Amino acid sequence: MSRTPSRHRLHIPFASPADDAPQEYARTERTVPTRSADRAAYDQETVHAILDEGYVCHLGFVRDGAPVVLPTLYGRVGDRLYLHGSTGSRPLRAAGEPDPGLAVCVTVTHVDGLVLAKSAFHHSINYRSVVVHGTARQVTDPQEKTAALDALVDHVLPGRSTDSRPGNAKELAATAVIRLDLREVSAKIRTGGPNDEPEDLALPHWAGVLPVAPVYGTPIPSESQAPGIPEPAYLTAR
Repeated sequence: MSRTPSRHRLHIPFASPADDAPQEYARTERTVPTRSADRAAYDQETVHAILDEGYVCHLGFVRDGAPVVLPTLYGRVGDRLYLHGSTGSRPLRAAGEPDPGLAVCVTVTHVDGLVLAKSAFHHSINYRSVVVHGTARQVTDPQEKTAALDALVDHVLPGRSTDSRPGNAKELAATAVIRLDLREVSAKIRTGGPNDEPEDLALPHWAGVLPVAPVYGTPIPSESQAPGIPEPAYLTAR
């Protein structure tokens, strides 16, 4: 299924213009890995592609002195990430504080293959990941909030925001949206086969890569759906 998101066509005047953003993110102490630094990437194209292909991110922050990590949906508009949740959510309320906002770390990871080596020590996975550090802030402008929620829906399935009822006043009032600028960010990628020791190459154990990829099944209509409603093109064009 195509994952060319319609959110790229959204205009959010509050988001950083693409031509104002650097083509490569600046390296910082937090974005340069201490191991396998050669696998790191900082260019926008790589970072955006990894983000756009994912569904779930992990939002990390500190609550009452202890680390908390929550899985959640997200959407990207230009050089910003948007996340949403209940207005009663503690991290979203904290992000609504004007100063200093909420210090967060957001990660997205794809597993592309299981790497099987001759030795247990050298087993690994092929992956693509992005780590974003920054300060999340709550979106309060109604226009930006509406566009951000559309981006979240279209991130899951491009085109869906225009093929569903938009949120009403009650639903919007119960939903909080936070944004995180992509400024301190890096990608990390592993590809290829196992890195076996020369003395292990003759061992009688299979070694190589078992590719991993998502598979979309046949759409299952809702039991309450009225008869005669066809599957939309964005579901059938897979």
